[in-house]
Amino acid sequence: MSRVLKWLGRVVLVLVAVLILLMVVAAVMPIPADPVVPPDQQGAGASSVEPSYSGLERAFPPLNAPAENAQTAEKAELGRLLFFDPVLSANNDIACATCHHPDRGFSDGQAVASGANGVELSRNAPTLWNVGYAQSLFWDGREDSLEAQVLFPLTHSDEMGAEDTEALMAELQAIPEYAALFEEAFGGEMALSLENVQYALAAFERTLITDNSPFDHYAAGEFEALTPAQRRGLILFRSAATRCFECHAAPTFATNTFRVVGIPDDDPGRGGISDDAPEGAFKVPTLRNIALTAPYMHNGSLATLEEVIDFYAQGGGRAYDYENVDSFVIGFELTEQERADLIAFLYALSDESGLPEIPAEVPSGLPVVQPVDNPARETIAEVNAGMGSGRPPARDPMTITVQPGETIQSAVDQAQPGDTVEVPYGIYNERVVVDVSDITLVGIANEQGEWPILDGERELSDGIISSGNNFTVGRFHIRNYNDNGVLVEGATGVHFHDIFAENVGTYGVYPVQSTDVLIERIEVTGVDDAGIYAGQCENVVIRDSVAYGNVIGIEVENTINSEVYNNHTYNNTTGIFIVVLPNLTSKVSTDTKVYDNRTNDNNLENFAPEGATAGFLPPGLGILLLGTDNAEIYNNTVTGNKTVGIGLYSLETTGVFENLDIGPTPENNYLHDNSFENNGYDPDEFVADLGIPTGDILWDVSGGGNTFDEPNAQGNFPPLLPGNGWPEPIQRAYWQALHFLIGLVA
Repeated sequence: MSRVLKWLGRVVLVLVAVLILLMVVAAVMPIPADPVVPPDQQGAGASSVEPSYSGLERAFPPLNAPAENAQTAEKAELGRLLFFDPVLSANNDIACATCHHPDRGFSDGQAVASGANGVELSRNAPTLWNVGYAQSLFWDGREDSLEAQVLFPLTHSDEMGAEDTEALMAELQAIPEYAALFEEAFGGEMALSLENVQYALAAFERTLITDNSPFDHYAAGEFEALTPAQRRGLILFRSAATRCFECHAAPTFATNTFRVVGIPDDDPGRGGISDDAPEGAFKVPTLRNIALTAPYMHNGSLATLEEVIDFYAQGGGRAYDYENVDSFVIGFELTEQERADLIAFLYALSDESGLPEIPAEVPSGLPVVQPVDNPARETIAEVNAGMGSGRPPARDPMTITVQPGETIQSAVDQAQPGDTVEVPYGIYNERVVVDVSDITLVGIANEQGEWPILDGERELSDGIISSGNNFTVGRFHIRNYNDNGVLVEGATGVHFHDIFAENVGTYGVYPVQSTDVLIERIEVTGVDDAGIYAGQCENVVIRDSVAYGNVIGIEVENTINSEVYNNHTYNNTTGIFIVVLPNLTSKVSTDTKVYDNRTNDNNLENFAPEGATAGFLPPGLGILLLGTDNAEIYNNTVTGNKTVGIGLYSLETTGVFENLDIGPTPENNYLHDNSFENNGYDPDEFVADLGIPTGDILWDVSGGGNTFDEPNAQGNFPPLLPGNGWPEPIQRAYWQALHFLIGLVA
């Protein structure tokens, strides 16, 4: 008997030792973490220039050039000759300029390009204007530098066909002028090399800069540089009706993102080279000199700008039952006049002042492409009739008051930096656009304390649009617009105050890609996305505001460093929403504080339009943190939200988001000292189907470093939440144990 007891004792000791060992291993095993996004790649905040006459003045990014290929005039000139010389092709009959002709906006005027022996290629030849700023090349973004990009068309058998690069180098070396030019540009005995061919061509392509269009003059404060039609078109371009600016952002009018717009064909695009991208996603091209480069889209299937606008107006590929169409491509309605205005604005992005000369001859002696007539140039000249007006004479700041019978816009058009525009009480059926920096737009109440009313009568898209830096707007009642109450894009220094917005479409107040934003004393109701929204911003404060009867009360999306405090959100689908979403310019949501808010009874059925991102949110969420990092949520009163009081989720857990280009898991968030009552009493089926209890806190156990000090919370999942005081090894061990148990259940 004693032997059996001793044996059992040894077994128990071994099991205890194994258990301790497993706990030690679990304590030292790292928790999987999202990749760290370097600060220079985060993408949040304004890109406007300060000081600036107009907030539309934007700083171009640095040229995307490797340090080993420093830009010189000698390299660029050599690259120009090579660009136009057919000697680079196997049959000495195709030059780079064959498919990228300067008179056709550095495209070729064909639906798809033609290669060696007349072979029809699969995609449209993209423009090279401003290609030096691009972070990814080709429609599918397969290369990240011009130097690398050169090799594909040069050596592909269906393009220039120079597969035998040694023979090509020998052919170039046999041309004395090229041998001398390479030595001048690069020096050394081995100056003529394939690598230096790449370097020279890339150096030339980085000189193809267009930044002196009528729009650029307008952005610099020469407001007569755009015709009235073009100004109206710019308004539409920036409106939430079309959402063009979301993907085609100034100053390049492109973004380093890939979108599924739904052109009906079977080209996988980015999805063909990356597991992280959806099928049919293509790089967002620049719109600069777009009027010169017809036909359009990756397959050249749309012949005119009119066809492009119509395609997007009908919802892109949604009209063809195309799957996974981007959330920004949801369709819109335009009158014939609005359609013409939007196209007129696109013509205002034309500028060929930096057009390089086609050489009369090249060192090889082979025929060079000849100048061609591009009829679009004549149309551009006719449309761009307002060029070269200059800024108005400077004067001291003043107050401009809207006079009886006058529009608000007419007063704004008189304003210069530093001015205040006062709007007396009345009903104004208009859309107001403010592009001048340092402007205050303020309402004057009547004797009953009523603010002036902007009423879109369900015909206009936005109440107020501004891109001006240091813009203040307040004391207005804004109602009955189709897309937004107040939209501010790309600005630094934004102050919204004392605004009541009702039934204004998508967002009540909407700062996007802006820096240093203060939103206070705002009341919003009846919008089908977020009442108060800050997206892709930096340094945001939202306080002392009320949001009710919306899909989302307050939303902070892909934003760095925000504070949300002393607000009241109720009777929304979701009260407060802090989130990082994929496929945006900003790739992060971090450093948010949410405190001293009251969020209750957010049980409204979701009424977001079909295709809108907000449509996935179930009713009954008090506060939802989705994929965000480094948030602190404290001293909030969270009551009566039927699904859950506070939710902390990964984007992957929702099952809604695919092909993520951002870190999806919430990390290093801290919830503490919140007050809860009567949450999770009737969870929406979206959550109930998970088969887990709901109550005050629901964490999907994703992400490391998330801690909770909520002793009064009830019905939590998991029942034991890791505390902020837990040592990191214990947190890691607990996280590993939770995932082990979840794996067993699953």
